[in-house]
Amino acid sequence: MIHFGIDRLLEDSAIRKPFAGKRLGLLAHPASVTRDLRHSMDAIRDCSDLNLTCAFGPQHGMRGEKQYNMVESEDYLDPVHQIPVFSLYGTTRRPTPEMLSHCDVVLVDLQDLGCRIYTYLTTLVYMMEACASLGKRVVVLDRPNPAGRMMEGSILKPGNESFVGVKPVLMRHGLTLGEFAEFAKREYSIDVELEVVRMTGYRMDQGPGYGWPLEERAWVNPSPNAPTLSMARSYAGTVMLEGTHLSEGRGTTRPLEGFGAPDLDGLQILKAMEALAPGWLTGCRLRPFYFEPTFYKHQGKLCSGVQIHTDVSAYEPMNFRPYRIMALAFKVIRNLHPEYPIWRDFPYEYVFDRLAIDVISGCETLRLWVDDAAARPGDLESFLSRDESIWKEKVRHATFYP
Repeated sequence: MIHFGIDRLLEDSAIRKPFAGKRLGLLAHPASVTRDLRHSMDAIRDCSDLNLTCAFGPQHGMRGEKQYNMVESEDYLDPVHQIPVFSLYGTTRRPTPEMLSHCDVVLVDLQDLGCRIYTYLTTLVYMMEACASLGKRVVVLDRPNPAGRMMEGSILKPGNESFVGVKPVLMRHGLTLGEFAEFAKREYSIDVELEVVRMTGYRMDQGPGYGWPLEERAWVNPSPNAPTLSMARSYAGTVMLEGTHLSEGRGTTRPLEGFGAPDLDGLQILKAMEALAPGWLTGCRLRPFYFEPTFYKHQGKLCSGVQIHTDVSAYEPMNFRPYRIMALAFKVIRNLHPEYPIWRDFPYEYVFDRLAIDVISGCETLRLWVDDAAARPGDLESFLSRDESIWKEKVRHATFYP
Protein backbone atom coordinates (compact mmCIF):
# COMPACT_ATOMS: atom_id res chain seq x y z
CA MET A 1 0.00 0.00 0.00
CA ILE A 2 1.27 3.45 -0.90
CA HIS A 3 1.36 6.26 1.66
CA PHE A 4 1.68 9.83 0.39
CA GLY A 5 3.56 12.44 2.42
CA ILE A 6 0.35 13.90 3.82
CA ASP A 7 -0.81 10.46 4.97
CA ARG A 8 2.47 9.76 6.73
CA LEU A 9 2.31 13.15 8.48
CA LEU A 10 -1.16 12.41 9.80
CA GLU A 11 -0.48 8.78 10.70
CA ASP A 12 2.94 9.02 12.33
CA SER A 13 3.30 11.05 15.53
CA ALA A 14 7.11 10.87 15.24
CA ILE A 15 6.93 12.87 11.99
CA ARG A 16 4.68 15.44 13.66
CA LYS A 17 6.75 15.77 16.85
CA PRO A 18 9.22 18.39 15.50
CA PHE A 19 6.26 20.68 14.74
CA ALA A 20 5.16 20.92 18.37
CA GLY A 21 4.64 24.56 19.24
CA LYS A 22 5.25 25.66 15.64
CA ARG A 23 2.86 27.72 13.54
CA LEU A 24 2.28 25.93 10.26
CA GLY A 25 1.46 27.28 6.82
CA LEU A 26 0.14 25.04 4.05
CA LEU A 27 0.76 25.47 0.31
CA ALA A 28 -1.96 23.43 -1.35
CA HIS A 29 -4.61 23.21 -4.08
CA PRO A 30 -7.73 21.10 -4.87
CA ALA A 31 -5.77 17.85 -5.32
CA SER A 32 -4.16 18.17 -1.89
CA VAL A 33 -6.23 15.38 -0.41
CA THR A 34 -5.66 12.46 1.94
CA ARG A 35 -6.26 8.79 1.23
CA ASP A 36 -9.93 9.22 2.20
CA LEU A 37 -10.23 12.34 -0.01
CA ARG A 38 -10.30 14.89 2.80
CA HIS A 39 -8.58 18.12 1.89
CA SER A 40 -5.21 18.48 3.59
CA MET A 41 -6.23 21.77 5.19
CA ASP A 42 -9.18 20.12 6.93
CA ALA A 43 -7.18 17.06 7.97
CA ILE A 44 -4.29 19.10 9.40
CA ARG A 45 -6.64 21.44 11.28
CA ASP A 46 -8.33 18.42 12.84
CA CYS A 47 -5.00 17.00 14.04
CA SER A 48 -4.73 18.08 17.68
CA ASP A 49 -0.93 18.35 17.78
CA LEU A 50 -0.62 20.47 14.60
CA ASN A 51 -1.27 24.21 14.58
CA LEU A 52 -2.22 25.43 11.10
CA THR A 53 -2.26 29.24 11.10
CA CYS A 54 -2.29 30.18 7.40
CA ALA A 55 -2.38 28.75 3.89
CA PHE A 56 -1.13 29.61 0.41
CA GLY A 57 -2.84 29.00 -2.92
CA PRO A 58 -0.89 28.67 -6.22
CA GLN A 59 -2.06 29.39 -9.78
CA HIS A 60 -5.76 28.57 -10.33
CA GLY A 61 -6.41 29.19 -6.63
CA MET A 62 -6.53 27.07 -3.50
CA ARG A 63 -9.98 25.88 -4.60
CA GLY A 64 -9.05 25.56 -8.30
CA GLU A 65 -11.64 28.11 -9.27
CA LYS A 66 -9.70 30.01 -11.97
CA GLN A 67 -9.98 28.46 -15.42
CA TYR A 68 -7.39 30.36 -17.45
CA ASN A 69 -3.76 31.40 -17.25
CA MET A 70 -3.18 35.02 -16.25
CA VAL A 71 -6.39 35.08 -14.19
CA GLU A 72 -5.39 36.04 -10.67
CA SER A 73 -6.76 34.98 -7.31
CA GLU A 74 -7.24 37.16 -4.25
CA ASP A 75 -6.32 36.61 -0.63
CA TYR A 76 -9.24 35.57 1.56
CA LEU A 77 -10.14 34.33 5.02
CA ASP A 78 -11.02 30.66 5.01
CA PRO A 79 -14.71 30.57 6.06
CA VAL A 80 -14.42 27.28 7.95
CA HIS A 81 -11.08 27.53 9.71
CA GLN A 82 -10.83 31.32 9.94
CA ILE A 83 -7.21 31.45 8.80
CA PRO A 84 -5.81 33.66 6.04
CA VAL A 85 -5.28 32.08 2.62
CA PHE A 86 -2.69 34.03 0.67
CA SER A 87 -2.66 34.01 -3.13
CA LEU A 88 0.66 33.27 -4.83
CA TYR A 89 -0.93 34.07 -8.18
CA GLY A 90 -2.31 37.50 -7.46
CA THR A 91 -0.55 40.78 -6.78
CA THR A 92 2.61 38.74 -6.20
CA ARG A 93 4.00 35.39 -7.33
CA ARG A 94 6.46 35.17 -4.45
CA PRO A 95 5.53 34.84 -0.77
CA THR A 96 6.10 38.15 1.00
CA PRO A 97 7.63 38.61 4.45
CA GLU A 98 4.20 39.70 5.71
CA MET A 99 2.60 36.47 4.47
CA LEU A 100 5.32 34.33 5.99
CA SER A 101 5.13 36.20 9.31
CA HIS A 102 2.01 34.09 9.99
CA CYS A 103 3.97 30.81 10.19
CA ASP A 104 7.24 29.21 11.24
CA VAL A 105 7.11 26.19 8.92
CA VAL A 106 5.57 25.84 5.46
CA LEU A 107 4.13 22.47 4.49
CA VAL A 108 4.02 22.00 0.70
CA ASP A 109 1.38 19.51 -0.45
CA LEU A 110 1.03 20.00 -4.21
CA GLN A 111 0.16 17.41 -6.84
CA ASP A 112 2.53 18.10 -9.72
CA LEU A 113 2.42 16.78 -13.32
CA GLY A 114 6.13 16.17 -13.80
CA CYS A 115 6.52 18.99 -16.35
CA ARG A 116 8.72 22.08 -16.11
CA ILE A 117 6.08 24.55 -17.15
CA TYR A 118 3.39 23.39 -14.73
CA THR A 119 3.72 26.38 -12.46
CA TYR A 120 3.64 24.56 -9.13
CA LEU A 121 7.32 23.78 -9.70
CA THR A 122 8.06 27.50 -9.91
CA THR A 123 5.90 28.25 -6.87
CA LEU A 124 7.83 25.64 -4.89
CA VAL A 125 11.16 27.25 -5.80
CA TYR A 126 9.84 30.72 -4.97
CA MET A 127 8.63 29.45 -1.60
CA MET A 128 11.99 27.82 -0.87
CA GLU A 129 13.84 31.02 -1.77
CA ALA A 130 11.53 33.22 0.32
CA CYS A 131 11.78 30.90 3.32
CA ALA A 132 15.57 30.79 2.98
CA SER A 133 15.77 34.57 3.25
CA LEU A 134 13.61 34.60 6.40
CA GLY A 135 14.93 31.51 8.16
CA LYS A 136 11.68 29.58 7.71
CA ARG A 137 11.57 25.81 7.28
CA VAL A 138 10.01 24.09 4.25
CA VAL A 139 8.57 20.58 4.47
CA VAL A 140 7.48 18.93 1.21
CA LEU A 141 4.80 16.27 1.65
CA ASP A 142 5.70 14.19 -1.37
CA ARG A 143 3.25 12.95 -3.99
CA PRO A 144 3.60 10.83 -7.15
CA ASN A 145 4.74 12.01 -10.54
CA PRO A 146 1.91 10.78 -12.82
CA ALA A 147 4.14 11.12 -15.90
CA GLY A 148 6.56 8.60 -14.42
CA ARG A 149 10.35 8.47 -14.55
CA MET A 150 10.78 9.03 -18.31
CA MET A 151 12.73 12.23 -19.05
CA GLU A 152 12.11 14.01 -22.36
CA GLY A 153 12.34 17.33 -24.11
CA SER A 154 14.62 20.34 -24.01
CA ILE A 155 16.29 22.10 -21.09
CA LEU A 156 15.32 25.74 -20.61
CA LYS A 157 18.15 27.90 -21.89
CA PRO A 158 19.53 30.87 -19.85
CA GLY A 159 17.70 34.08 -20.66
CA ASN A 160 14.37 32.28 -21.16
CA GLU A 161 13.36 32.17 -17.49
CA SER A 162 9.72 32.91 -16.67
CA PHE A 163 6.94 31.78 -14.35
CA VAL A 164 6.68 28.65 -16.54
CA GLY A 165 10.44 28.15 -16.54
CA VAL A 166 12.07 29.07 -13.26
CA LYS A 167 15.36 27.22 -13.78
CA PRO A 168 17.25 25.20 -16.45
CA VAL A 169 15.01 22.14 -16.11
CA LEU A 170 14.10 19.52 -18.71
CA MET A 171 10.52 19.76 -19.97
CA ARG A 172 9.50 16.29 -18.70
CA HIS A 173 11.85 16.11 -15.74
CA GLY A 174 10.99 12.67 -14.34
CA LEU A 175 11.09 13.63 -10.64
CA THR A 176 8.53 13.86 -7.87
CA LEU A 177 8.11 17.27 -6.29
CA GLY A 178 10.06 16.12 -3.24
CA GLU A 179 12.91 14.81 -5.37
CA PHE A 180 12.97 18.07 -7.29
CA ALA A 181 12.99 20.13 -4.08
CA GLU A 182 16.10 18.38 -2.77
CA PHE A 183 17.74 18.60 -6.20
CA ALA A 184 16.92 22.33 -6.49
CA LYS A 185 18.29 23.06 -3.01
CA ARG A 186 21.67 21.62 -4.02
CA GLU A 187 21.78 22.56 -7.70
CA TYR A 188 20.65 26.16 -7.28
CA SER A 189 22.24 26.77 -3.84
CA ILE A 190 19.01 27.59 -2.02
CA ASP A 191 20.06 27.86 1.62
CA VAL A 192 16.77 26.73 3.13
CA GLU A 193 16.05 24.25 5.90
CA LEU A 194 14.29 21.57 3.86
CA GLU A 195 12.69 18.26 4.73
CA VAL A 196 10.86 15.89 2.42
CA VAL A 197 8.33 13.50 3.93
CA ARG A 198 8.84 10.72 1.45
CA MET A 199 6.18 8.32 0.26
CA THR A 200 6.35 4.68 1.24
CA GLY A 201 5.36 1.80 -1.02
CA TYR A 202 5.77 3.94 -4.14
CA ARG A 203 7.29 2.67 -7.38
CA MET A 204 7.39 4.52 -10.68
CA ASP A 205 7.89 1.42 -12.80
CA GLN A 206 4.79 -0.60 -11.92
CA GLY A 207 1.61 -0.84 -13.96
CA PRO A 208 -1.06 0.00 -14.55
CA GLY A 209 -0.31 3.50 -13.29
CA TYR A 210 3.43 3.76 -14.02
CA GLY A 211 3.93 6.72 -11.73
CA TRP A 212 0.40 6.98 -10.39
CA PRO A 213 -1.12 4.34 -8.02
CA LEU A 214 -4.08 3.88 -10.34
CA GLU A 215 -5.95 1.23 -8.39
CA GLU A 216 -5.28 2.77 -4.96
CA ARG A 217 -5.83 6.51 -5.25
CA ALA A 218 -8.43 8.66 -6.95
CA TRP A 219 -7.28 11.28 -9.44
CA VAL A 220 -8.34 14.79 -8.39
CA ASN A 221 -7.81 17.74 -10.75
CA PRO A 222 -4.81 19.76 -9.52
CA SER A 223 -5.97 22.47 -11.94
CA PRO A 224 -9.19 22.88 -13.94
CA ASN A 225 -7.83 21.43 -17.19
CA ALA A 226 -6.05 18.45 -15.64
CA PRO A 227 -9.04 16.10 -15.37
CA THR A 228 -7.47 12.76 -16.27
CA LEU A 229 -4.34 10.69 -15.90
CA SER A 230 -4.04 10.65 -19.70
CA MET A 231 -3.83 14.42 -19.66
CA ALA A 232 -1.07 14.31 -17.03
CA ARG A 233 0.89 11.80 -19.09
CA SER A 234 0.54 13.82 -22.32
CA TYR A 235 1.00 17.29 -20.84
CA ALA A 236 4.75 17.66 -21.49
CA GLY A 237 3.87 17.68 -25.19
CA THR A 238 0.34 19.02 -25.42
CA VAL A 239 1.08 22.05 -23.24
CA MET A 240 2.99 23.46 -26.21
CA LEU A 241 -0.35 23.86 -27.96
CA GLU A 242 -1.00 26.82 -25.67
CA GLY A 243 1.55 28.72 -27.75
CA THR A 244 -0.27 27.97 -31.02
CA HIS A 245 -3.53 28.72 -32.82
CA LEU A 246 -4.42 25.03 -32.59
CA SER A 247 -6.98 24.05 -29.99
CA GLU A 248 -5.65 21.96 -27.12
CA GLY A 249 -9.18 20.88 -26.30
CA ARG A 250 -10.01 23.49 -23.69
CA GLY A 251 -13.76 23.75 -23.74
CA THR A 252 -14.14 19.98 -24.14
CA THR A 253 -14.23 17.13 -21.62
CA ARG A 254 -10.71 15.94 -22.58
CA PRO A 255 -8.41 18.99 -22.64
CA LEU A 256 -4.69 18.66 -23.37
CA GLU A 257 -4.96 15.11 -24.73
CA GLY A 258 -4.81 16.14 -28.37
CA PHE A 259 -5.15 18.98 -30.84
CA GLY A 260 -7.18 20.24 -33.75
CA ALA A 261 -8.53 23.20 -35.70
CA PRO A 262 -11.46 23.87 -38.06
CA ASP A 263 -9.31 24.06 -41.18
CA LEU A 264 -7.23 20.90 -40.67
CA ASP A 265 -7.70 17.22 -41.55
CA GLY A 266 -6.73 15.02 -38.58
CA LEU A 267 -6.48 11.82 -40.64
CA GLN A 268 -4.21 13.48 -43.20
CA ILE A 269 -2.00 14.85 -40.42
CA LEU A 270 -1.75 11.51 -38.62
CA LYS A 271 -0.81 9.65 -41.80
CA ALA A 272 1.88 12.24 -42.53
CA MET A 273 3.23 11.93 -38.99
CA GLU A 274 3.43 8.14 -39.34
CA ALA A 275 5.29 8.52 -42.62
CA LEU A 276 7.77 11.15 -41.42
CA ALA A 277 8.90 9.80 -38.02
CA PRO A 278 7.06 6.65 -36.92
CA GLY A 279 9.63 6.04 -34.16
CA TRP A 280 8.37 9.14 -32.35
CA LEU A 281 4.82 7.80 -32.04
CA THR A 282 5.45 4.77 -29.84
CA GLY A 283 4.09 3.88 -26.40
CA CYS A 284 0.53 5.10 -26.99
CA ARG A 285 -2.35 5.01 -29.47
CA LEU A 286 -3.20 7.90 -31.77
CA ARG A 287 -6.43 8.46 -33.66
CA PRO A 288 -8.02 11.19 -35.78
CA PHE A 289 -11.01 12.78 -34.07
CA TYR A 290 -13.46 15.68 -34.15
CA PHE A 291 -14.50 18.03 -31.37
CA GLU A 292 -16.26 21.36 -30.85
CA PRO A 293 -14.93 23.56 -28.04
CA THR A 294 -17.60 25.26 -25.94
CA PHE A 295 -15.16 28.01 -24.97
CA TYR A 296 -11.64 29.32 -25.68
CA LYS A 297 -9.93 28.80 -29.07
CA HIS A 298 -12.29 27.95 -31.98
CA GLN A 299 -15.33 28.15 -29.70
CA GLY A 300 -18.40 26.63 -31.33
CA LYS A 301 -16.51 25.41 -34.41
CA LEU A 302 -16.03 21.81 -35.48
CA CYS A 303 -12.34 20.95 -35.22
CA SER A 304 -10.47 18.02 -36.75
CA GLY A 305 -7.26 16.73 -35.22
CA VAL A 306 -5.48 13.92 -33.41
CA GLN A 307 -6.06 12.51 -29.93
CA ILE A 308 -3.41 10.77 -27.80
CA HIS A 309 -4.54 7.69 -25.84
CA THR A 310 -2.47 6.42 -22.91
CA ASP A 311 -5.34 4.66 -21.14
CA VAL A 312 -4.78 1.44 -23.10
CA SER A 313 -2.56 -1.63 -22.72
CA ALA A 314 -0.31 -0.24 -25.45
CA TYR A 315 0.84 2.51 -23.08
CA GLU A 316 4.57 2.14 -22.45
CA PRO A 317 5.79 5.07 -20.34
CA MET A 318 9.47 4.66 -21.21
CA ASN A 319 8.67 4.66 -24.94
CA PHE A 320 5.93 7.32 -24.88
CA ARG A 321 7.35 10.70 -25.91
CA PRO A 322 4.66 13.39 -26.03
CA TYR A 323 7.14 16.20 -26.68
CA ARG A 324 8.22 14.54 -29.91
CA ILE A 325 4.63 13.71 -30.86
CA MET A 326 3.62 17.37 -30.70
CA ALA A 327 6.83 18.57 -32.37
CA LEU A 328 6.10 16.17 -35.21
CA ALA A 329 2.51 17.38 -35.48
CA PHE A 330 3.70 20.98 -35.82
CA LYS A 331 6.26 19.95 -38.45
CA VAL A 332 3.68 18.04 -40.49
CA ILE A 333 1.21 20.94 -40.38
CA ARG A 334 3.96 23.28 -41.56
CA ASN A 335 4.85 20.86 -44.39
CA LEU A 336 1.24 20.40 -45.48
CA HIS A 337 0.22 24.04 -45.03
CA PRO A 338 3.33 26.27 -45.32
CA GLU A 339 1.40 29.46 -44.65
CA TYR A 340 -0.65 28.13 -41.72
CA PRO A 341 -0.37 30.52 -38.72
CA ILE A 342 0.78 27.95 -36.17
CA TRP A 343 2.43 30.29 -33.67
CA ARG A 344 0.28 32.49 -31.48
CA ASP A 345 1.63 35.99 -30.79
CA PHE A 346 0.21 36.99 -27.41
CA PRO A 347 1.52 37.52 -23.86
CA TYR A 348 2.06 34.19 -22.14
CA GLU A 349 2.43 34.18 -18.35
CA TYR A 350 3.26 37.90 -18.42
CA VAL A 351 6.12 37.52 -20.92
CA PHE A 352 5.66 40.15 -23.62
CA ASP A 353 8.94 40.08 -25.56
CA ARG A 354 8.98 36.48 -26.84
CA LEU A 355 6.61 34.22 -28.74
CA ALA A 356 4.59 32.01 -26.43
CA ILE A 357 5.97 28.82 -27.97
CA ASP A 358 9.53 29.95 -27.11
CA VAL A 359 8.49 30.75 -23.54
CA ILE A 360 6.92 27.30 -23.20
CA SER A 361 9.66 25.27 -24.89
CA GLY A 362 12.39 27.27 -23.16
CA CYS A 363 14.28 28.31 -26.30
CA GLU A 364 13.81 29.01 -30.03
CA THR A 365 15.05 25.64 -31.26
CA LEU A 366 11.71 23.87 -31.62
CA ARG A 367 10.05 26.73 -33.49
CA LEU A 368 13.01 27.25 -35.82
CA TRP A 369 13.13 23.51 -36.56
CA VAL A 370 9.42 23.45 -37.42
CA ASP A 371 9.69 26.47 -39.68
CA ASP A 372 12.85 25.32 -41.49
CA ALA A 373 11.70 23.41 -44.58
CA ALA A 374 15.08 21.68 -44.83
CA ALA A 375 15.16 20.48 -41.20
CA ARG A 376 14.53 16.78 -40.62
CA PRO A 377 13.45 14.77 -37.55
CA GLY A 378 17.04 13.66 -37.01
CA ASP A 379 18.10 17.28 -36.47
CA LEU A 380 15.68 17.77 -33.60
CA GLU A 381 16.43 14.30 -32.28
CA SER A 382 20.11 15.19 -31.90
CA PHE A 383 19.26 18.36 -29.99
CA LEU A 384 16.77 16.68 -27.67
CA SER A 385 18.92 13.62 -27.02
CA ARG A 386 21.80 15.85 -25.97
CA ASP A 387 19.64 17.80 -23.49
CA GLU A 388 18.09 14.61 -22.16
CA SER A 389 21.51 13.06 -21.53
CA ILE A 390 22.70 16.20 -19.72
CA TRP A 391 19.61 16.21 -17.49
CA LYS A 392 19.77 12.51 -16.69
CA GLU A 393 23.33 12.93 -15.51
CA LYS A 394 22.42 15.96 -13.39
CA VAL A 395 19.64 14.16 -11.53
CA ARG A 396 21.30 10.75 -11.38
CA HIS A 397 21.60 10.91 -7.59
CA ALA A 398 18.41 12.89 -6.98
CA THR A 399 15.88 10.09 -7.07
CA PHE A 400 14.35 8.48 -3.95
CA TYR A 401 12.10 5.86 -5.47
CA PRO A 402 12.69 2.77 -7.65
